[in-house]
Amino acid sequence: MALIYTSSFFSKSRISILQRFLPRVNGNISNARRMLTNWSMNSAVTFRPRRSLLFVPADDRKKVNKASKLTADCIILECEDGVAMSQKDVARCNINEMLGTINFEHGECAVRVNSVDSGLVTDDLKAVLTGKVLPEAILLPKVENKEQIKWFAEKVTAIIKERNDSKNHKMAFIFFIETPIGILNTRSIMETTIEKELPFQAEAGVFGSDDFLANIGGTRTEDAKELVFARQYFVTHCKAFGLQAIDMVHINFKDLESLKRHAEEGAKMGFTGKQLIHPGQIQTVNDAFMPSQDKLEWAEKLVEEFEQHEISGKGAFTFRGSMIDLPLLKQAKNILRIYNAVQKK
Repeated sequence: MALIYTSSFFSKSRISILQRFLPRVNGNISNARRMLTNWSMNSAVTFRPRRSLLFVPADDRKKVNKASKLTADCIILECEDGVAMSQKDVARCNINEMLGTINFEHGECAVRVNSVDSGLVTDDLKAVLTGKVLPEAILLPKVENKEQIKWFAEKVTAIIKERNDSKNHKMAFIFFIETPIGILNTRSIMETTIEKELPFQAEAGVFGSDDFLANIGGTRTEDAKELVFARQYFVTHCKAFGLQAIDMVHINFKDLESLKRHAEEGAKMGFTGKQLIHPGQIQTVNDAFMPSQDKLEWAEKLVEEFEQHEISGKGAFTFRGSMIDLPLLKQAKNILRIYNAVQKK
């Protein structure tokens, strides 16, 4: 399907991003349009739904075995905050042994290592990246600047080179921004994560609300108004750089009604998924980030009519009382992409 890109869509700022992060376009707008189309198509091919990201302490094999059968989109074997300092080595050993031996039936297998500043991450990587297979995704918490991304990438590259494994795949990379300085450096961090020479493919960013609040001296409230600016700032940057945006943890895991409200609010803000700390949260969150039947039907019909107008050579058109422009078409395509990706799981 050919898309009609409006001049407003190819603003100077977007062309600047294309010039910086895709092969050089020499200022040619038509080239930029073609390259952005290809970029979007490639993203659609590799798109993996991450509505629900469940943390599982890797030092507890029993919990990991149970988690492998759960329906969360992403099961995260935890080495960081969810594991006591005295159990870090146990978690590392378990991850090294379990990768490639446990089948995660419904979602991807990911690993969260400790932060760059913790002094623990090198030992984490030596265990995580020398298992039978690499994890599908690797997660780096508490990123505060681009130098940490580069340091981490160098460590990952060095260890992977030693594997001599022709089956190595390029892991997905998911990073956490959890501090005020991290928020202030969001743009440069994300610019660095999408550089081509990195040993992993940046696919998502995660907003860590609790560490952020602790750093600013804020207090968590039920409506989370104290986090509106940081969340909107974060999700805006994620979308500007083509990354999935993962929303904050809902601590009260027994209150599913409150979880539902917060998850739906996050989805409306543009987040594509949410962090989970308990299996009981999975279904509520999966439903919140899944298009409703009404939304799905709207998206299918809109794209269908757009294709018909393309064939007939007509210009702008109205659909159910609304004038259709690129943003609405993009919204419809995103709805279909999420739905189709979930169906393929």
